[in-house]
Amino acid sequence: MERKAIRQAGDASFDAVILADGSFPSHPAPLGMIKRHGDSLLCCDGAADALLAKGLMPAAVVGDGDSISVQARERLGNRLVVLSEQENNDLTKTVHYGLALGYRRLCIVGATGKREDHTLGNISLLADYADMAEVEMWTDYGTLTPVAGDAAFESYPGQQVSVFCLEPVPLTLRGLRWPVTNRTLNRWWQASLNEATGHIFHVETGGKAIVFREYPPNL
Repeated sequence: MERKAIRQAGDASFDAVILADGSFPSHPAPLGMIKRHGDSLLCCDGAADALLAKGLMPAAVVGDGDSISVQARERLGNRLVVLSEQENNDLTKTVHYGLALGYRRLCIVGATGKREDHTLGNISLLADYADMAEVEMWTDYGTLTPVAGDAAFESYPGQQVSVFCLEPVPLTLRGLRWPVTNRTLNRWWQASLNEATGHIFHVETGGKAIVFREYPPNL
């Protein structure tokens, strides 16, 4: 399979940022993404009140409209995009809205914390979004990047890395303290809590996986 470009650490060159309705970010990296992309900041409706309380105005708020205060509705005006269909959650609706605007590199923040079922659901959705766009999720601890096939990641010695396989196909990990060679892993934990040994590591799989990297200390 053709080798993909190295995934840089803390690459902030996204077309748009999506704020989900998890815990509002506190780490400087996702907070900086919100502030730098004000003109292309899309917000799930459940996060709108928290964002406005920070003195920030999104380009659009997307969702079914059931998780937003009357006061926020009045302030947002036509920035509020109500999509009542129930086939998708508000995060997916917001991703689709961003794609319709032509955005193809998306950073999702605020998608973890609060209820664990929402957190797990949001993380797993990255694999679906990756079929439509380049997407990453930035949390208060690091980045989550979906991969399909072979991928190379920028790293540093000692960086904490976890890989979560979403399909039972052979996986190879190189450049990590505990390498994996052509093994089929059937549980999410089996390739978690690893550690980079150098400045690049490789993930090779015939299926889909999600890669967690903690932030570099200078980010």
